[in-house]
Amino acid sequence: MWQESDVFRCAAPREVVHYQGREVTTDSAMQLPCETPVALVYNGIAHSVMMCSAADLEDFAIGFSLSEGIIDGLHDIHDIEQVNGCQGIELHITLANRCIYRLKEKRRTLAGRTGCGICGSESLEQVVRTLPPLPDSQRFAVGLIDKVLDGLRPLQLLGQCTGATHAAVHVDGAGNILAIREDVGRHIALDKLVGHLCRTGRRDGAILVTSRASFEMVQKAASAGVEILLAISAATELAVARAEQTGLTLVGFCRPGRAEIYSGRQRIVLA
Repeated sequence: MWQESDVFRCAAPREVVHYQGREVTTDSAMQLPCETPVALVYNGIAHSVMMCSAADLEDFAIGFSLSEGIIDGLHDIHDIEQVNGCQGIELHITLANRCIYRLKEKRRTLAGRTGCGICGSESLEQVVRTLPPLPDSQRFAVGLIDKVLDGLRPLQLLGQCTGATHAAVHVDGAGNILAIREDVGRHIALDKLVGHLCRTGRRDGAILVTSRASFEMVQKAASAGVEILLAISAATELAVARAEQTGLTLVGFCRPGRAEIYSGRQRIVLA
């Protein structure tokens, strides 16, 4: 889970003028989320630069590499070294030689994006990758969504501090939150969680994201081998189509007492 030290690294005070109800006040210590340029460098080859919250970056390196199809698993990464510079952070990732050819097929124009890793892809084949079908081993009671939402807010330390970040959480079949990752980018928060799951080997339960369920969010969850994706906001049509292709259970509008099940209904227990 996040620590207060992570918040100090990822938020900074700024003076702002509040206007509300015709009253004007000044807050000299309004906390704003910090966006840090993080460069992913594979075997000495600069691949992309993403704007991130500067925490859980090893998880991000693993999760991004997996969800982008650069690696097949943790065994393909030999080492990750974080190098701090005056303009940002470089993550030097040493890959197995067999993965290098994939980098040549994934040339990007991603610099400066709080992005998903899909913008800038040069062909549809790079975006819609072939993924193995997910198993059908998990069940999740719809009533547990309220439990997850109740437990989520106290854990969103950066979100509480700034009001401007997203979270991705891993929950078990009983609705207990096992891990949380936060970031200014919703895709990056999920990449960080995917990296954590890759390191721990967990595939059970479900993932909940505090955002809409877009195509790339579904693909990242499916890449991690997680069978159930819960989203606080709506799903896009392409996200539902991708969920059906991979066999993923996709649930949107996860709010107190509400849920919209788009695909994989057999995994959601309604009783």
